[in-house]
Amino acid sequence: MTSAIAHFRKLDRYIVPVLVLAGWEAFSRSGALPAALLPAPSTVVWAWADWLIGTDGNTQTYSGHWLADMLASLSRVAAGFAIATVLGVALGVAIGWSRKTEIVIEPTLQMLRPIPPVSWIPLAIIWFGIANKPAIFLVFLGAFFPILLNTIHGVKTCDRNLIRAGAMVGGSERKLLRYIVVPAAMPSIFAGLRIGIGSAWMLTVTAEMVAVKSGLGYVLWDSYYFLRYDLVLAAMASIGLLGFCSDLAIRTVMARVLHWQRNTTLRGGE
Repeated sequence: MTSAIAHFRKLDRYIVPVLVLAGWEAFSRSGALPAALLPAPSTVVWAWADWLIGTDGNTQTYSGHWLADMLASLSRVAAGFAIATVLGVALGVAIGWSRKTEIVIEPTLQMLRPIPPVSWIPLAIIWFGIANKPAIFLVFLGAFFPILLNTIHGVKTCDRNLIRAGAMVGGSERKLLRYIVVPAAMPSIFAGLRIGIGSAWMLTVTAEMVAVKSGLGYVLWDSYYFLRYDLVLAAMASIGLLGFCSDLAIRTVMARVLHWQRNTTLRGGE
């Protein structure tokens, strides 16, 4: 009986998606809107299948090219996000730990932060041309500030009693950072990484619409011009799926790194 209840609880997460898809399918087939303007999920899946494995060629030049388009977008997200993670965490720790560094660097960063990343597109194209580099630059901008701010918050909210205790037993500044401050800031850092990866996917799609001629965002925009809204929706679904998988990967790493937090939560709930 207990196992059956647990099984049904696992199915809870699928209730809303199934209802949304069923309602969408029914509405599309009701004729309230032309089928070309709002393709049914079944039509989108059919186009997606051809884009993925080339079932019948209905997506024409994109037939069977999904993997190449996905890898193009994924490589840009991975490169920009990696750079943002390294710089965001390093600068965040430095600003959160050192008052002098905060005074010198943070005002400039706070002036740059409100500028929408998409407004950098003209400069990115001028600086890097029409290729991967402007997309990677925009992904970096989108992911950098959430990671930076969450890292600063994590460092600043570290328990000062722990730092004093470490200093009292002879811990150097480097050891305090390594063994006390950074581990204490990890929950905030991972929160920034999860926000950053979502922003990274949004920005790579934007960049591919304007500055790159490949990837999921390019397919989405090109399909719009040719009124292939089934392929537009398939591209949107692909981006959402990859964003979900990226977030899941970060959460998996977070669960391993922050295993102590999970154990504490479980004990507190018992």
